[in-house]
Amino acid sequence: MTTEPTPDRGTEKLTLVQLLPNMLTVIAICAGLTAIRLGLQGSYEYAVQLILLAAVLDGMDGRLARALKSESGMGAELDSLADFLNFGVAPGLLLYTWALEDSRSFGWLAVLLFAVCAVVRLARFNVQRKSEDKTHDNAYFTGVPSPAGAMLVMLPMFISFAFATGPFLPDLVLTAWMVLIGLSMISRIPTWSFKTTRIPRKSAKFFLVGVAFVLAAAVSYAWITLVVFCVAYIAAVIVMLPRRRRSAAGNDPSA
Repeated sequence: MTTEPTPDRGTEKLTLVQLLPNMLTVIAICAGLTAIRLGLQGSYEYAVQLILLAAVLDGMDGRLARALKSESGMGAELDSLADFLNFGVAPGLLLYTWALEDSRSFGWLAVLLFAVCAVVRLARFNVQRKSEDKTHDNAYFTGVPSPAGAMLVMLPMFISFAFATGPFLPDLVLTAWMVLIGLSMISRIPTWSFKTTRIPRKSAKFFLVGVAFVLAAAVSYAWITLVVFCVAYIAAVIVMLPRRRRSAAGNDPSA
């Protein structure tokens, strides 16, 4: 009985299309690093836009890898490192250079705490993804996802850009806000995941019209639209939390 030789993965050739997801991840890393550089130079609006670009690329690379069937362990680890840089390090540094440099040590401590919470969340997510436990409800994330956390922590910057003001909140409030968002990422709060959302066929046309309206608003009033998104997200988490807890209690056989 003969067996076919196992192909050597080291000599396996990949097409450029198969490498496209990893290329998007690398571009996102470059965007995050450039955002930090622009923040240090005082170009905060451009820096925030690059983090937003990194968030868009983060939403594309994984789905593209699955569509092309080019998922790999290296791609998953690279994506986690990109998430930590773009959503755990860059937003905190931008907020620090924007408003907290004169806050003595407590501003920097908030940056460190936010970054540590982001990396802990990513580590927990990776362990959960690799585990054999299939009981996790994919309709919800556990805690605020790191891209959403990055957007929320930059909400004071969005408001400032929308109304052409400088930092308008006291340093202690900005610091407390950063700490609160960091802790929310490692919390057990269930937050909605759009990945499993289903749109009824008869409502699809209204949904598409709504998407077009949101895109037009984002182009014309980018910062105000981001403020509305952040506030709506916070409201959705608060409104859905008791409903989700009731559902979990109803499904608990020990209840």
